[in-house]
Amino acid sequence: MFASRCLLTLVLSLPTAFAALNIMPVADVRAGMHGVGKTVFKGDQVDDFDVEILGVLENTGPKQSIILGKLSGGPLEHTGVLQGMSGSPVYINGKLIGAVAMAFPYSKDPIAGIRPIEEMLRVSSLPSSALPLRLAGLAEIPKAGSVGFGDSRMTDVSTPVSFSGFTSAAIEQFAPQLRGLGLEPRQGISLGGAPIDRMGDPSKLQPGSMISVELMMGDMSVGADGTLTAMDGNQIYAFGHRFLSIGTSQIPFTRSEVTALLANVNTSFKISSARELMGVISQDRDTAITGTLGVRAAMIPVDIAVTQEGTPVGNYHMQIVNDRLLSPYLLQMAVFSALDATERSTGALSVGVQGAIAFENRSDTVKMRNIYATEGGTANSASLNAAVTLSYVMQGGFDALKVKSISLQLESSSRKRALAVGQVYVSKREVKPGDTVEVTALFDGEDGVEMTRTASYTIPPGAPTGALNFTVSDGSQASMTDLRQTIGDSPVSPEQLISTVNRIRSSDSAYVRVWRPEPAFAVQGEEMASPPPSLALVMGGTASLAQSKNAKVTEIVMDAGGNMVSGSKTVQVEVKE
Repeated sequence: MFASRCLLTLVLSLPTAFAALNIMPVADVRAGMHGVGKTVFKGDQVDDFDVEILGVLENTGPKQSIILGKLSGGPLEHTGVLQGMSGSPVYINGKLIGAVAMAFPYSKDPIAGIRPIEEMLRVSSLPSSALPLRLAGLAEIPKAGSVGFGDSRMTDVSTPVSFSGFTSAAIEQFAPQLRGLGLEPRQGISLGGAPIDRMGDPSKLQPGSMISVELMMGDMSVGADGTLTAMDGNQIYAFGHRFLSIGTSQIPFTRSEVTALLANVNTSFKISSARELMGVISQDRDTAITGTLGVRAAMIPVDIAVTQEGTPVGNYHMQIVNDRLLSPYLLQMAVFSALDATERSTGALSVGVQGAIAFENRSDTVKMRNIYATEGGTANSASLNAAVTLSYVMQGGFDALKVKSISLQLESSSRKRALAVGQVYVSKREVKPGDTVEVTALFDGEDGVEMTRTASYTIPPGAPTGALNFTVSDGSQASMTDLRQTIGDSPVSPEQLISTVNRIRSSDSAYVRVWRPEPAFAVQGEEMASPPPSLALVMGGTASLAQSKNAKVTEIVMDAGGNMVSGSKTVQVEVKE
């Protein structure tokens, strides 16, 4: 009873505005009570179902309880607890006790876990907080909750996520991660295409109405379905459990209509379609999601153009949520699906990527340019690279870097446009200041394809004597050599972050790095090569400065004719007086 008393104390301390909701504290709920639940089984009509209270499970989580209830009425005897019912309000004697939130998979009886309304209401009093300023992955989001009963576990009712405009391979690629979060991806289950991009009439919503939380809208759309639990003025509460538990958020939600119910041995679900926009979800917490009616979320426009051997084959225009964690993941799914829809998934394939990330109130952009040539998995490589770039930018820790738009051009070829660095030659082995060295690189490809490129470098006057190295390498190795001193450090300004990303080399060229075996230091992301001995001594004793044994003198780019370059070779000359 201790947990019940804590929850009662909490609800009594909530703002008096919640009194309008006419709630019943969980401490007053008893086994044997009968109540009424509300949800949508067809269209947008809110129907009643019966609830028999079986008991209250206390301390199922930190200061959390679950009301156990047996549902009946309507189609529930046949379907059991439905995916999409999360958030369906339950009333006893006209007082709101909570929302349907949990169920037993494969259960023969429609027994549900009801989240007490007190636990849902306290979400709105939680402080707003941003995501940690570091790179994160979708796998770090907390998993769906559960309550153990021997070999059976009552888990959060899976949130059905409807994908429109995506290929089946794209959904299969990302389904394991989504299911691990308690989301159930379904292709083509959302009828009627993308949600309507206009604000709707809030009077069409009531407790028990179906809503859809929209992560992406446009030619490709992603929406998660659930039920509205309560409304207090323009504040809404829904789901009765976490969506993704990302805390403070800005995700649009729509009104949704149910087309049909599909009974399933595991968990039945509603087939629904999103309608017009209704507002914004501003909190996504362990026990509920909350939001505001009549507000529009700031989304990120994404444009993806796909061409095949120069011929346009696809143009996609979407809006994705502006979120440090979700936006990169959604971009990855969109790029993967755009390529998968037009290109083969097996056999030789090359994809060139060019694009830019633009920012609010800034003229500089993050450039994205690369090429991928493989026997399979090209779509995965290209989409992952786009996601990693956006993730690094959005989680860099600078509020000034507000993403305005993302544009990508994907150029595909059915040939494997790949070359490996073969032999590298220099015109002279011994040189003097003022001499010019010709560096020739031979590149080898499939079917006997060869390509030769030559770069010239003039030894500057006053150059120190000794070994001078010429390394011809691909973009990845050139970037790692140049950025390894700074890549592990946090950028100190938006300009440095953008500069760091833009210094990552594309794989469609080879890079001739001219360097000496002398110390170099990274100062705020920029290399200080071969400093005077006195300065090197001082800088070498500074723990905050990254040091490299090899100092870059210069770099020369070799065009690879639109081919992906891999490999590295080094040759050396001796500088004489």
